[in-house]
Amino acid sequence: MRDSRIVRCTYYIESSIEPEKAAALLAGEQSSGTFLPVPGESERIRVRHAAHVTKIEKLGLRAPSLPSRATSEKVRAALATVEFPMENIGTDLATLQTTVAGNLFELGELYACRLQDIELPEDFINAHQGPAFGIAGTRKLLGGVQGALVGTIIKPNVGLSEDEFRLVVRELALASIDLIKDDELMTDPAYLPLERRVAVAMEEILAAREVTGHHTMYAFNITGDVAGLRRRHDLVVKAGGTCVMLNIPVMGLPALAMLREFSEVAIHGHRAGLAASMRHPGLGVDYKVWQQLARLAGADHLHASGLGSKFYETDEEVSANIRSLLTPLGRTEAVVPVLSSGQNVGTPAPTFQAIGSTDLMMLAGGGVAAHPDGPGAGVRSLRQAWDAAVEGTELRQVAAHYSNRGDTDLLHAVKKFVKDN
Repeated sequence: MRDSRIVRCTYYIESSIEPEKAAALLAGEQSSGTFLPVPGESERIRVRHAAHVTKIEKLGLRAPSLPSRATSEKVRAALATVEFPMENIGTDLATLQTTVAGNLFELGELYACRLQDIELPEDFINAHQGPAFGIAGTRKLLGGVQGALVGTIIKPNVGLSEDEFRLVVRELALASIDLIKDDELMTDPAYLPLERRVAVAMEEILAAREVTGHHTMYAFNITGDVAGLRRRHDLVVKAGGTCVMLNIPVMGLPALAMLREFSEVAIHGHRAGLAASMRHPGLGVDYKVWQQLARLAGADHLHASGLGSKFYETDEEVSANIRSLLTPLGRTEAVVPVLSSGQNVGTPAPTFQAIGSTDLMMLAGGGVAAHPDGPGAGVRSLRQAWDAAVEGTELRQVAAHYSNRGDTDLLHAVKKFVKDN
């Protein structure tokens, strides 16, 4: 009897053979079958364990997206829906990845193969803890702050001495920023080891809280050897930290899930390296698939790029990324979409217009660190820009209003960062 609990995947494929045959090869490769019948492949195994192609949508002829052993001027493009029995997979994330996004990318018959979408059964979703904090829990850790969360990355991202690092954290914390994070490149260098970075940052954050009453969160990058993950997490917790950061594509979903098992703080999920398996439209895994797996593994915050970004994704693609993070996934908490790369006072308005929500975090590196009046002014100007975006008020009008009252933070930011001013 076939397992009624299935994992339904939609793939974009290109092949020189008919799409139905190409999709069948994919399904066979990733389940019980091979390209030739083998002894022991009984009817029972075919019925219970074979993946099935349930839908083909033909998209016509086009030039091949990827190289292969053979060459072809034109290939047949299609969307193929394939259903995998959950019995093959169980509830393990690594097995799921191997099944739906593993060897299939190497099939010579496929001149493109991209996992566009995935539908997971409730039994699979409910087997995972998901985020411990998510949006609501993160706001609580920040003392109940409302509206869009404003954060930044320590700049320069590498090379600061301990004293230089201390001064940057102090200014940002006294400006009541919501989140400061390590750069993905900053792990445990000899010139500023994680242990000292944690101690210094938490000293300054806790001292600033006594002055401002604001609960600034620091996302300490604990990416590194898996064996030391618990030790690095415990360093942060012992010092009073409320967040750790993991480069998820580098460490892998199993490492994230392991961290979630013992983590006492929010997990800030960075996506460094993800584009290697996502950027080409004919290869890899779409963001809306990846984010589901990262959420189930336990991330509380997930990077989604940003509108007006310096990176490759279009604003439409970024908006879709953000919406996917805010879409319910079983009973798991919604996670915080993290916007970064090229964010400044000019990006809140188009972001709010596209998403219609302030349940997100905007990280502005240069938009804070490069403000003409310093990082503190950068933080304040971003908050003012978000207020204007939510109210639907034109940014320069709001900047002029504040300037007339003697507050030039937003005006100077507009002049510095917004084009055509």
